[in-house]
Amino acid sequence: MPYIEPHGHMVSRTTDDYERMALAGCQVICEPAFWAGFDRASAQGFFDYFRQITEYEPKRAARFGIQHFSWLCINPKEAEDTKLAEEVIALIPQFLGKPNVLGIGEIGLNKNSRNELRIFEQHVQLAQDHGQLVLIHTPHLEDKLKGTRLIVQALKNFPGIQPERVIIDHVEEHTIDHVLDQGFWAVITLYPESKCTPHRAIDMLEHRRAERIWLNSACDWGVSDPLAVPKTMQAMRQRGWSAEMIQRVAWDNPRRFMCQTVKFTA
Repeated sequence: MPYIEPHGHMVSRTTDDYERMALAGCQVICEPAFWAGFDRASAQGFFDYFRQITEYEPKRAARFGIQHFSWLCINPKEAEDTKLAEEVIALIPQFLGKPNVLGIGEIGLNKNSRNELRIFEQHVQLAQDHGQLVLIHTPHLEDKLKGTRLIVQALKNFPGIQPERVIIDHVEEHTIDHVLDQGFWAVITLYPESKCTPHRAIDMLEHRRAERIWLNSACDWGVSDPLAVPKTMQAMRQRGWSAEMIQRVAWDNPRRFMCQTVKFTA
């Protein structure tokens, strides 16, 4: 069954991963801008990185018959240096016209600090000014609920940002209802150490009847699995899910959201 990987940091993965994902049925990968594993020293480093995910990675994915799209931002882990963050944000508009850029992301909060919130709001303003979709990162572990509430409250200050054009990532059992009940889309991340297991993900999907929810692997430099989505699809089959319902989560839902921009052609 074909599926979309809505969140994969493919700059950190090998060509073998692209091949395995293609063999598993992946037809589309979306790559949000993220932390490089270390704090970058200058805006020029981000300029080169934005070129990498908007120019080079689509070509690498195409070798395996996979469409590649991207999102742009400075991630919240590097937002404490507000001068650098503002320099990076100033670079983004020149890339928004690229044919594979879906919007602004993954923005959000890491430690729920004032500087992170300030840079988050500047990203949202940029998205509002340019009519972009928004992909949001929520903090991990014990700060997740607080961070999610801060994010949702901040978004209410931007009348041009419609909830149906915002996807909030890394939801868990204690945040998914808050996100969906506010009208946003939600993503469950299948990550072995700090996020969610397949069976927990399926429990949440069943709780909300797969309503405005995707799955992703968020595969990156860490211990992560680029095949987490198809493996969870198999677990869904074993739980008695119909092919139609699996397709809804693995293909229809992410496609429905991303088709809100004309650039998404899958």
